[in-house]
Amino acid sequence: MYFVGIDIGSLSTDGVIAKGGAVVGQRVIPTGSSSESAGASMLSMLLEDAKIRREDVSKIVTTGYGRRSVDFTDKAVTEITCHALGAKKLFPEARTVIDIGGQDSKVIVLEPDGRVADFAMNDKCAAGCGRFLEVMASALGMKPEDMGDAAAASAKEVVISGVCTVFAESEVVGLVAKGVPPEDIVKGLCLSVARRVGSMAARLKAKGPFVLTGGVAKNGGVAEALSGVLKSEVFLPREPQTVGALGASIIAERL
Repeated sequence: MYFVGIDIGSLSTDGVIAKGGAVVGQRVIPTGSSSESAGASMLSMLLEDAKIRREDVSKIVTTGYGRRSVDFTDKAVTEITCHALGAKKLFPEARTVIDIGGQDSKVIVLEPDGRVADFAMNDKCAAGCGRFLEVMASALGMKPEDMGDAAAASAKEVVISGVCTVFAESEVVGLVAKGVPPEDIVKGLCLSVARRVGSMAARLKAKGPFVLTGGVAKNGGVAEALSGVLKSEVFLPREPQTVGALGASIIAERL
């Protein structure tokens, strides 16, 4: 039988379909204006990818902020638990998961068996999240997906002192006006995000190895900056946005 995990987030909906503990399909789509529609679309796509019918799926677990918006789930589980299980499945040696999504960031400390020992979440401010980087990319006239390459091309980072998105955006506009190279600004922005998340990890006394998940994990500049701030190796999943969905599929198989 097949098991499905669907992570319905604020910006993206991510899905995994597994059989016998092996992933046979995974997808990432925009959530759009309806969590319910996004969840239903994801299930249809996963069934199509696996070339199976709905009755071939034994259990479905949903997670993320929209986890209770669909009527086909067998269980709704917090994303903290799902990211912990998914990350531990991919990297058994992991001790801490850092999940940086569009609207929030989380630091999850793991027990040796993958259970959650402690966690901290920043969901009150966009700074340190994907939305922060989207706003800054717009101010720099570039796409968010190009920021990683820009940071890699930088000779030095510029210190961004703004502690909120509005002030940081004004600071970036000012730096551009002064002729500061965009790649140096991007490197400074990546370091700003890393320090923000690093302070959360320090409060929890989190230890490495670390796993970076969420859409921001695709930004190589943030990953590199995090490694420096944390003074530890940071593992990157091949598809960092589906780690929570993977954890949900693992729970589905255990039901």
